[in-house]
Amino acid sequence: MSTMPNPSQTRERIIAATLRIIGENGIAAVTNRRIAKEADVSLGSITYHFATQHDLLRESLRSFVTQETRRFTDLATHHCTGPITPQEAGALVGQVAADTAFDNEHIAPYELYIQAGRDPQLRSAATECFAAYDQLAASILGTLGVPDPERMAGPVVALVIGLQLRRLATGAATDDLVDALLLLTGNPA
Repeated sequence: MSTMPNPSQTRERIIAATLRIIGENGIAAVTNRRIAKEADVSLGSITYHFATQHDLLRESLRSFVTQETRRFTDLATHHCTGPITPQEAGALVGQVAADTAFDNEHIAPYELYIQAGRDPQLRSAATECFAAYDQLAASILGTLGVPDPERMAGPVVALVIGLQLRRLATGAATDDLVDALLLLTGNPA
């Protein structure tokens, strides 16, 4: 007797396949046939779970950011159990950045953010994603004692994403990221 696939697992496989395809070949390469093949699901399961490709792209971006913010929140909670200096926080950010491989799944969000600039239907998802990053950054900045952490969060997130994009494009080391964050917090290296 065969068992029916779990709809939640099928949905996650579709999202993971979509992110891999976007990371490998860009958004233009996302087709239902290619997703079905990559996710090893039926073609009909894609339209069952996602009415439109916009829905699929939105959920893919949200899924990635949810996973990333959860990972970063867990990391911050684990390492920030007590007072932490900006230098220790910078070293931790540098370690996380260095450990983040720019595989296809991590390249895909940059593609989706650029697509959101062209596609108003993706903007709300991108806005939600940046709000999640801002909230996490404000929490960490508050722990560090940075004045007005909510106001500083957006520029910090923009700096991190910009420097990660630069790192992706040039192969540069994470040192620039750590130095820039310490400078922004008023604690130059």
